[in-house]
Amino acid sequence: MQFVNEYPHAVERHDLVRIPMRDGVHLCARLWLPNSAHDAPAPAILEYIPYRLRDGTVLRDAMHHHYFAGHGYASLRVDLRGSGESEGVLRDEYLEQELADGEDILAWIAQQPWCDGSVGMIGISWGGFNGLQLAERRPEPLKAVVSVCSTDDRYADDVHYMGGCLLGDNLSWASTMFALNSLPPDPEVVGERWREMWRERLEGSGLWLATWLDHPHRDAYWRHGSICENFAGVEAPVLAVSGWADGYSNAVPRLVEQLPGVCKGLIGPWSHKYPHLGQPGPAIGFLQECRRWWDQWLKGEACGIERDPALRVWMQESMPPAARYDQRPGRWVAEPTWPSENVTSWRLPLAPGRLCMDEESPSEQAAQSVQSPLSCGLYAGKWCSYVAGPDLPLDQRREDGGSLVFDSPPLDETLEILGQPRVELALSADRPVAQVAVRLCDVAPDGRSTRVTYGLLNLTHRDSHADPSPLEPGQSYRVSVKLNDVAQAFPVGHRIRLSLSSSYWPLAWPAPEPVQLTIRNRDSALVLPLRSPRPEDTELKPFAAPECAPPPTSTPLEPAIHRWDIRHELESDTTMLEVTDDSGALLLDETGMTTRTRTQERYSSRQQDFDSIRGETHWECGRSRGEWSIHTVTHTVLTANAQNFQLQASLEAFEGERQVYYRTWHRTIPRKLV
Repeated sequence: MQFVNEYPHAVERHDLVRIPMRDGVHLCARLWLPNSAHDAPAPAILEYIPYRLRDGTVLRDAMHHHYFAGHGYASLRVDLRGSGESEGVLRDEYLEQELADGEDILAWIAQQPWCDGSVGMIGISWGGFNGLQLAERRPEPLKAVVSVCSTDDRYADDVHYMGGCLLGDNLSWASTMFALNSLPPDPEVVGERWREMWRERLEGSGLWLATWLDHPHRDAYWRHGSICENFAGVEAPVLAVSGWADGYSNAVPRLVEQLPGVCKGLIGPWSHKYPHLGQPGPAIGFLQECRRWWDQWLKGEACGIERDPALRVWMQESMPPAARYDQRPGRWVAEPTWPSENVTSWRLPLAPGRLCMDEESPSEQAAQSVQSPLSCGLYAGKWCSYVAGPDLPLDQRREDGGSLVFDSPPLDETLEILGQPRVELALSADRPVAQVAVRLCDVAPDGRSTRVTYGLLNLTHRDSHADPSPLEPGQSYRVSVKLNDVAQAFPVGHRIRLSLSSSYWPLAWPAPEPVQLTIRNRDSALVLPLRSPRPEDTELKPFAAPECAPPPTSTPLEPAIHRWDIRHELESDTTMLEVTDDSGALLLDETGMTTRTRTQERYSSRQQDFDSIRGETHWECGRSRGEWSIHTVTHTVLTANAQNFQLQASLEAFEGERQVYYRTWHRTIPRKLV
């Protein structure tokens, strides 16, 4: 990463900008302003997220927004209502209140004397979501969007549910916001009313996990904020970006295909990171790409965006399985339109233990059954990799002992895929509620198996996510399981492996009871999106090297610790995945604030006891400066029986060593075919 210290425009920073909302609440912002904007108003760029701009994303914010301001843009970072030093209470994701506030922010920015009336939005994850959501509402000032690691579909393609299956990351993410929402504003900013504002948050934010469990199907709750319900509403140009190790890569090709206006897609090898900070590498000069986007759509400069390919992606080469990669070898490829005529479907029928190739059809109508152990899935990694620890999938041979496995012969030529694989299955189950997990793997000649992509389907959702229905045990059904989009090259001598299992815990919550799936092979197939190499790929202009503004200085006081441990207690036959994410202690030199965050997550099961499934999270967050010190402790436990989820949670808050708040929650929530 190259830090840039000199810019075409001198930059001034305004730290305590208060933006009024229509109901009188004020949101807190930080503004980086080119000095020239006082005489010649500039376009503006907005990032609108809940992650505490003074002591949360403070380092990253300066790296981005100072850079944009130095190139002639008024750049703002705004905390959502109820986060950081913004007034009010944050009660859930993407509520109508959040989007109405967003419209107020955009209108306020456009009216400022330093703004020329044109605003762009940028954000990763939450900020990528609400950028798309606000674009769908068409506020007049919003002229362009850069949306990174986001989705158009809050139910089918987000952290909560996948294929109708409840994701383990749903608990993890809910616990993150449970902890962050427990923190107070900075007394140095809001004065003596910090305790009143803190109390309001502690009492009002609530337990979001309960809300998400209350909505296991695609209903109005999830349709709100899902722009796939109204793609036609998005007229602003959109640059959609993600990475193959991220949880949100599927949305990029959909947005490119479905949005009616200009939309360009970019997918690299990265996890849940901005591409100039991208891990696994190679990282790219993403802020330069953003500047080009803003210059065209906010300043009206001809930058040739219309000639860019519709979709540019990193074609990954084969790698041995590892929980962490520094770099993913490969090359950039592009498609001028999407969907592309250069990508064709290749159907590989299933036969016992093998994938049939070269138009071969299995002669026998074989049926195979699988009832996977609850430990199948321990080596799956996270649904969304944050590279905050070794969170990518390990060698999949560990999972295949509890799965049905189908292998191709060794390949006699390199094969490349780009897009969304799917698996067509003719199957039956011996229980009314069942799921199937599908893994596509690259198997090296030495047997090591690297997961390329995967998919899940709650079989009660076979016809509809909005109106699922139980299975009739023993009855045969035809289903299609979509796998995550991917670009992957399978080299000569390697085999393609398809693995099917009836559970995938803790990536996804298992069915209520043990299930045996029976697959009719001859009526089932893997369908791959084959891509033919294009000579034009070699002519793609390379990305510039990553650059940004230098972050503010900070002093590490305690080291960070990131660990993933898998344990198997033999006497009780209990397996456990334990995740430790300890950010240590960091002194922010500029404000004198010290931050501390420690997280532990545990996911466990015992033998084939489906009532033993347990997810547990524990967060400790602290902030201190001089004699002022606070910390909070949040604890969440999710268990279940065949009928209900049992949710228990607690929240403690301390000023110094004195406990000033304590609350517990106990909820029983019907499973409703989950």
